[in-house]
Formats: sequence, C-alpha cells, structure tokens
Amino acid sequence: MKKTILLLALVLSAFYGFSQDSKTGVRIGYNISNLDFDPEVPGGIENRHRNGFAIGFFGEYSLSKSIAIAPEIQFSAEGAQEEALRIDYIQLPVFFKYKISDLFSIGLGPQASLKAHSFNDGLKNISFSGLAGLEYMLSDNFFIDARYSYGFTNIFDDEIGLDASNTNIQIGLGVKF
Repeated sequence: MKKTILLLALVLSAFYGFSQDSKTGVRIGYNISNLDFDPEVPGGIENRHRNGFAIGFFGEYSLSKSIAIAPEIQFSAEGAQEEALRIDYIQLPVFFKYKISDLFSIGLGPQASLKAHSFNDGLKNISFSGLAGLEYMLSDNFFIDARYSYGFTNIFDDEIGLDASNTNIQIGLGVKF
C-alpha cells in the first residue's frame, strides 16, 4: 500500500512539476485482453479473450519540442472471459512520448494497477506492466491511439500455484484541453 501511495504521489507531482506546454484530457478505450499462462493453460480453464473498456484522465507535459511525459489515471476492464479471471483495475500509466511529427507520436512507459473489486479472490491486488503506444492527432484537440500492455507480475496469489500475466490491446479516442 505504501508503494501505491508513493507512486500516486509521484504521478500527481508530475502534474505540477512541469510548467512548459501542458495539456490535460479525457480518454476512452476499447480493450481486448487475455492472460498469458506459463507454461500453459491449466485444464478446466478456458482462456478466451475478454472485451472491455477503459476510461481515464491524463496530463501531458512537454519536456522539449519532441519529448513529453503523460501521467494518467484510468479504469480498465481486463483479464480473460471466464468470470473468475475478469479483473477490473484502477491504473496509473506514465507514458514517455516522442513526437515524430505534429500529428504522430510514439510512447513507452510503466503502469501500476490496483484491482478495483474483491480483494480475497486468489488474484493479486497490485500488478505492474510495461506499455507501448501510438498516437495520431485528428485535429488540434482530438486524437486516436493504440496501446499494448504486458504484465510483468503474476496475477495469481502465490498459494494458488498458477502463473499468468495480463496482456491487453487498447484502442482509444481522446480529447486534449
């Protein structure tokens, strides 16, 4: 819990730490997520993808003409289709963006996720992922983007004896103010 609070404080301080060209915004997305089991899917589990959604708020702060940092807070419905493997998260992604042109940018960054539902269900409450994404500006304020996240942590509690990571493709639409 202390790590989560520290990470949240770091993200929030980023909102106030940069005074150059800054924007805030809202983003919604469509998720296609699944679990990556290691070594394979155990018998009795149908590991089919889950379609979900994401919604969140972000800030984008220019560090130079071509580099920006974009911390966010979002709700994201992920996991697999089976009811016991559905996981809803409150997430804190932090994107480091590189502007290729005025319309197109790419980004990489870490993401911390806090499970947003039952806490004694055999699934870990906190997970960490890596993100990669592309963004295309439709106008001065509206954009579309695509992201891929891969979980670095096992989503199952240690006593369960299973090992799986969350994977997610997210297609989004947003507006910058």
